[in-house]
Amino acid sequence: MNVDVKGPEILFEIPVLGGIGVSETIVNSWIIMAVIALVCFFLGRNLKVKNPSKRQLVAEKAVTMITNLVTDVMGEKNAGWAPYIGTLLIFSAVSSLSSLTGLRPPTADLATTLGWALVTFVMVQVTNIRCHGVSGWLKGFTQPIFVMTPLNIISEVANPISMAFRHFGNIASGLVITSLVYAALAALSSLVLGWIPVIGQIPFLQVGLPALLSIYFDLFTSVLQAYIFSMLTMVFVSGAQD
Repeated sequence: MNVDVKGPEILFEIPVLGGIGVSETIVNSWIIMAVIALVCFFLGRNLKVKNPSKRQLVAEKAVTMITNLVTDVMGEKNAGWAPYIGTLLIFSAVSSLSSLTGLRPPTADLATTLGWALVTFVMVQVTNIRCHGVSGWLKGFTQPIFVMTPLNIISEVANPISMAFRHFGNIASGLVITSLVYAALAALSSLVLGWIPVIGQIPFLQVGLPALLSIYFDLFTSVLQAYIFSMLTMVFVSGAQD
């Protein structure tokens, strides 16, 4: 049984600065962004105050759900964060779910989740400075006592790293496990049915179990990790305001 699980491949290079590699992650991310943009355009066009269409009702329901999620976690004063949190939640979920279409999910690349985590880290620090000033921000690292400063700094830096690795690890591990199961079932199918002409060449045993794994890794885990990542972002940002 030969199993080759690799990272994102370089699809092509841009011939500048010695060649800039464009990986599967970048291409698939742009495809996903284009799909999300088209769906948003479709749902958001020709809006009406009276007699809204079913399409408009779907859009309004989605916006209301995201806004309620943000206000429930961060409070009414932070309702303005809804567009960012909604974008992060949808982009993360759709990126992970893209594996169902045969694309390599961008969230299976640490560069993607680490990029999102770094954005969250910067937003948390900026929010802290805006609410408490530079002196209050620096003073926060010395709480509750001065000797805790190194640990507080390490904790602050560890937050985006843990967010990135948690999301990446769950999606990437699902990709690896699914690949291993597919390969094992193909080998088992060949062993059991290989003696039958023609039929023995068809991996019948790959039908069934991979679908069940897909429900967990591609559906449940994808949505769960997107939700967790968004929740942590809201918790850290709102915590920086206290």
